[in-house]
Amino acid sequence: MEDFLLPVLVVGMLFIGLPWLIMHYLTKWKTASSLTNEDEALLDNLHDTARRLEERLITIERIIAADNPDFRPHRGATDSDPAPYRRSN
Repeated sequence: MEDFLLPVLVVGMLFIGLPWLIMHYLTKWKTASSLTNEDEALLDNLHDTARRLEERLITIERIIAADNPDFRPHRGATDSDPAPYRRSN
């Protein structure tokens, strides 16, 4: 009995269980990797907020620079500043 049951279980696990397990996690991976409409709306909202905050910061830096001639912004707030994120090789 055991000589017959073990090979049947191994073949069943190999040809039914393993493909089922692989396909199950492939479909989970595909559904998890896509963005929902809510996620896209949230990203758009966050991008707009970040852009507005950056514009406000640049405006504040310009006001401070106009009041204090020794002030130098640490970010790329002016057009004369070099690109802050250049990679050197």
